[in-house]
Amino acid sequence: MKPNGNNAMASAERYPQLRQVLGDISGAFADLGTFLPLVIGVLTVQRFDPTGLLVGFGLFALLTALIYRRPVPVQPMKAVAAIVIATGIGPEVVAAGGLIIGVVLVLLAVTGAIAALSRWLPQTVLTGIQLAVGLHLALAGFRLMESDWLVGAIAVTGLLALQRTRFKPLAALLLLVLATSWALASNGGMPHLSPGLYLPGLALPAWIDIGTAIQSLALPQLPLTLANAVLAPAAIAASLFPGETDRITPRRLALSSGLLNLCLAPMGAFPMCHGAGGLVAQHRFGARTGLAPAVFGTTCLGLGLMLGPDAVALLGLLPMAAVGALLMIAGGEMTISKRLFDAGPDGLAIILLTGFVGVMVDITTGLIAGLSAELVRTWIRRLKSGAAPSDQ
Repeated sequence: MKPNGNNAMASAERYPQLRQVLGDISGAFADLGTFLPLVIGVLTVQRFDPTGLLVGFGLFALLTALIYRRPVPVQPMKAVAAIVIATGIGPEVVAAGGLIIGVVLVLLAVTGAIAALSRWLPQTVLTGIQLAVGLHLALAGFRLMESDWLVGAIAVTGLLALQRTRFKPLAALLLLVLATSWALASNGGMPHLSPGLYLPGLALPAWIDIGTAIQSLALPQLPLTLANAVLAPAAIAASLFPGETDRITPRRLALSSGLLNLCLAPMGAFPMCHGAGGLVAQHRFGARTGLAPAVFGTTCLGLGLMLGPDAVALLGLLPMAAVGALLMIAGGEMTISKRLFDAGPDGLAIILLTGFVGVMVDITTGLIAGLSAELVRTWIRRLKSGAAPSDQ
């Protein structure tokens, strides 16, 4: 019998369950382009405990896997991360921010306010938000690829080529393994690591930290979280998993994000949410079940507990240009929506307006622009129907 180097993938083709497991493992790391730059930035320029931060991500992701049983991602809150990196806000204020945001999300969920808002959103606006998220992903990937155009171009070519082969479920994982191996060879091997058992410390905010957190972190972050981590992922999940619209809802996303931030913030975890872009990226590269966030969570938990501060050096090995290729392909595919092509002229205009403003400004402003346009369209329709001559 001749040896076959493709036994794993051949078995995957014969056994769909194995193929799905491989897809979940591959997709688990498909949205690192959002995770890595923000996390490495926070850990590099500020005095945050890597163990608490990574253990927080690990527990959040593992619990998310249990709650949703689908590839619902876990990402750092972008506005909070950007403000922390730029201004030097410390861990205690960030912990206060996580607690405040958690309280607000839980209140919106239990009062039914977030569910009412989601029912009121028109399909054109939701499609426009999906377009904006896809464009954001693609542009973010493009910017990451600027760090090394050669690696980025090779990565994009390789990913596209793998889509037509039996290795498609492993595309993202293969890319990251090969890119990291190349980085290790270029840098002369592994960085110095000191394995052990590292436990997170407490980050307990004082009362004075609460006011700073409300003004500097919660107010800038909450509109983005509601649009991009509650409403948008629920809408995207409904299109990706149409038979399970009761599983990933705005209310459940707000409630899980709120409760988990409340529980994890005091142990040094960074404020986290379920990003729409991460859902798109993970699904695009094979993730279909809760195994994807479970794999991601186990990895974060292991890095935090076993490597502690040294985990930053290990994470820094991944070439950002290769990670950018994943985001660019996932984002580009997301922009091509069936609803975009099926919409009439009026609906298409609102979709494009929502998407354009969402990219040029932010998702929240795009949401407001789309809703305003829908209100104007409804008002014009009522005027026309009222002005129509009645039959005599």
